[in-house]
Amino acid sequence: MANSTSPSTDLLNLAQLRVFTIVVEHGSASRAAALLFRAQSAVTRSVRELEETLGERLLERRPSGMLPTSVGRTVDERSRRIFAELQALAQWCATRQARARAFTSGSIPSYLLNTRRLQLFVALVRHQHMPSAAQALGVSQPAVSSAVRILENGADIALFHRTARGVQLTREGEIFALHVRRALNELRHIPDDIAAVRGSIRGHAAVGALPLSRTLILPEAVACVRRAYPGVRITTDESAYETLVAKLRAGDIDFILGALRPTDAASGLHGEPLISDDMVVLARADHPLAGKRGLELQQLADAEWLLPRNHTPARSILDALFVRMELGVPVPAIETADLAMIRGLLLRTDMLAVLSAQQVYYELETGQLVILDVALPDTGRAIGLTTRAAAEPSPAARKLIEAIREVTRRT
Repeated sequence: MANSTSPSTDLLNLAQLRVFTIVVEHGSASRAAALLFRAQSAVTRSVRELEETLGERLLERRPSGMLPTSVGRTVDERSRRIFAELQALAQWCATRQARARAFTSGSIPSYLLNTRRLQLFVALVRHQHMPSAAQALGVSQPAVSSAVRILENGADIALFHRTARGVQLTREGEIFALHVRRALNELRHIPDDIAAVRGSIRGHAAVGALPLSRTLILPEAVACVRRAYPGVRITTDESAYETLVAKLRAGDIDFILGALRPTDAASGLHGEPLISDDMVVLARADHPLAGKRGLELQQLADAEWLLPRNHTPARSILDALFVRMELGVPVPAIETADLAMIRGLLLRTDMLAVLSAQQVYYELETGQLVILDVALPDTGRAIGLTTRAAAEPSPAARKLIEAIREVTRRT
């Protein structure tokens, strides 16, 4: 039944997947039918249609019951993550409903088991404009409106504020959207999970790339993955850390690579240190201070500084260093994290910059920039991976993570 054509996520029916996971859990179509209050023939037909959509046999029919195939186990594992999100959402909705309703643990109401409906909702969240959401998914505006109405009626919660210019999520809508986005992002991994079982690594990996990773670590890792797995497509997101964390929590990106921030168990994020990186003072090659040995930080107190933005970890570390040395915290002439801007200003002025030597590796190699001989003690930062603790990366993302670990081991 294997099919080389990868199914579209749009074709994956959440209701059918739900029936499949219940059959796997109980090992029998008849027991699943009793739990779902459906005819056994309807359960069997649902599983068969799912297998036809995926082009794979998911269950082995035996006299003792039904057992998942290797592909079936993979689909079941990913599906359980999807339904854990939707169950958590259903339970949260039950506690928020104006008319309190009984909630059965593990149950998922039918209004949440329609793939297209959830996709239309997420499109509206993204575009904040009903005609634009409809156009993006090639449907009519009433179809989007109907999908949202069904979700709001089912949840008994207002998900959007309607305005003359469009729509905006309510506070409850933001929580609702987070669970839905996570579920749909898990759903899109199923075809690639199946391909991996068949020995083919393909699909999409999305990485949040912080400045310390962009020059050396990530490019080398991406090149390694593309050489080994040409079917893998990689997207990098260079947004601010706070934006990347929001995308990571929603499953829109697979992980963040760069300087680690403090995390705790309650955050739901996990930091994996890979290497440590010290900050250095950089200047153009013919700067008046270039080549001078044994410089003290106080000798640079009057310099024009090109520094990271205020309240960033790098800036906080640098300010703390000046305070420890009983020097005035430097007032930057320019605050920026843009490497092109930093490079251009250093090469054209007598400004000094403080950042990682990795970020300007090629400028140091070609001799355009130099590291001044001044110690910056206790400015080391851990560079590593930030992931969502409860998530399971896609096969493509796992290969990229493995490549990053290998690159940092060689660094």
